[in-house]
Amino acid sequence: MKEYDLTTRRYVIGGVAIAVVLLYIARLFYLQIMSPDYKKNADSNAFLKKVEFPSRGIISDRNGKLLVYNKPSYDIMVVMNEVGHKQDSVVVFDTLEFCRTLNITRDYFDRRMRDIKDRSKNPGYSPYTQQIFMSQLSDQEFSVFQEKIYRFPGFDIQKRSVRQYEYPSAALVLGDVAEVSSKDVKKDAYYQPGDYIGKVGVERAYEEALRGQKGVQVLLRDARGRIQGHYMNGEYDTQPTPGKDLTLSIDIDLQMLGERLMEGKLGSIVAIEPSTGEILCMVSSPSYDPRMMIGRQRGKNHMALARDPMKPLLNRAIMGTYPPGSTFKTSQALTFLTEGIITEGTNYPCHRGFVYGGMRVGCHGHGSPLSLIPAIGTSCNGYFCWGLYHMLTDKKYGNITSAMNKWRDYMVSMGFGYQLGVDLPGEVRGMIPNGDFYDHAFKKGWNALGVISISIGQGEVTLTPLQIANLGATIANRGYYITPHVVKEIQDQALDSSYTVRHYTKASHQAYELVVQGMRRAVQAGTCRRANRSDYAVCGKTGTAQNKGRDHSVFMGFAPMEEPKIAIAVYVENGGFGATFGVPIGALMMEQYIKGKLSSSSEAQAASIQKRHISYGKADR
Repeated sequence: MKEYDLTTRRYVIGGVAIAVVLLYIARLFYLQIMSPDYKKNADSNAFLKKVEFPSRGIISDRNGKLLVYNKPSYDIMVVMNEVGHKQDSVVVFDTLEFCRTLNITRDYFDRRMRDIKDRSKNPGYSPYTQQIFMSQLSDQEFSVFQEKIYRFPGFDIQKRSVRQYEYPSAALVLGDVAEVSSKDVKKDAYYQPGDYIGKVGVERAYEEALRGQKGVQVLLRDARGRIQGHYMNGEYDTQPTPGKDLTLSIDIDLQMLGERLMEGKLGSIVAIEPSTGEILCMVSSPSYDPRMMIGRQRGKNHMALARDPMKPLLNRAIMGTYPPGSTFKTSQALTFLTEGIITEGTNYPCHRGFVYGGMRVGCHGHGSPLSLIPAIGTSCNGYFCWGLYHMLTDKKYGNITSAMNKWRDYMVSMGFGYQLGVDLPGEVRGMIPNGDFYDHAFKKGWNALGVISISIGQGEVTLTPLQIANLGATIANRGYYITPHVVKEIQDQALDSSYTVRHYTKASHQAYELVVQGMRRAVQAGTCRRANRSDYAVCGKTGTAQNKGRDHSVFMGFAPMEEPKIAIAVYVENGGFGATFGVPIGALMMEQYIKGKLSSSSEAQAASIQKRHISYGKADR
């Protein structure tokens, strides 16, 4: 028994010894073969891999005018394990001289060095590779530092470019470029801490096309770390590939006029070329000069804009949702005509509004009864309330929920209730209710009178200014639209097919022709008379959207009537009647685009509108 125990112990001890040896071998294998640390250390002693950044693609407007270009800039890079030099086994680095040279404080230096090493803030950190210490040095700062760089081992200068903006306009369309976040780095392996990325607008939406591809220079070091030239005569170097240039559909002259006209007002102007879906201008007011987002002051300026109660960072054209008001009546006419609820000759009474069963929806004074075309021309509330009432109570749909869902299907086919798919980030969908929505909202049941206000663009219905402009483009095209987009061409690359496909609505071509006649009547003898011209035919529809405060002023239209070149929506928050701001602004914008410039009398009118500011209280914002 004793001999058995000794034999067992011998095997156990031997097994433990073998296990320990195998563990050491495995650990040595990992450290020397698998772990990148030693390889990085060895590589950093022998090589310096210097990233060469590509020039970002330039951006021009539809007429070839340069909007965004690049300017040389300089970043200070640091390899942390090379900072300073050894003297009597002590690392020496003149921090104070370094700070004086860059005009920074010692506190900033210490904080920045800590942040570089903090992997929670800098997930790509390695002490053997270049990290960005300070970005976007001016030419003067670069020159001063360059003269003394030999005193600061471990630090180097890297040349790249920063964006420059030719005009103080279109900030929310163009977007801006800034340093990547940790989320950006984790999401895309292309980026390293300190890289730049498009943050909003076109810069964000077309980031992959604009950014290009980085290049790398593999430089050889000697035993003292001094650069000796390119490794293998540059055989392993790669050249950067420039980003692709973009041509926008925006007309910068039209854009700047729109921003002038919207000074001192909240709201938006969107203009579209109906035949292509190309966005000619996208104004959101208030806005800001895109040049505020350049340089090391970007963060400070962005914070100030973010705190502004007027919300200049909000692109109201695609992020603002509003009641469309009477511009929405055109979509109701299209639906009622196609569904056979009304015909061109159908007459409805309007006794200063829609009056039925104790309910009254008011309207301004005009002749009564009246048919469809004059109802559009005078923007009669009563007419369209009667149309929706008869649709929702028509027995052919079976019940009111089914009738409401049929109505909703028409609205969705016209581009409402969902994102249109514009090539800019942040678009919202707006609101189009259906029968199920009202079944849920009214547990005890509901009827046509309870939702009648949606027929005149009030109630639960909300649209974005882009959707209202797209409605104008769809009517101009007599029944289809192409997804609105702000990029016209990408260098050596086709546009996404979604921006070339026609989307046909459920309404008939004949219905569209009648609505066009009604919109023409509105300009010739109705609510849009201030947009009438003798040299080309304008079609329009006003809107006075009710609000908790002052009403919103809205206009939607297109011109010329035949072969339209421009469809437009103007939305001025708390601007009053549609004819007050919406119509004259829309008329001036159409004139600028069709004629190429404003007449002297129109220029005087534009200057007058520019000076007319609206006072906004907290409730109006």
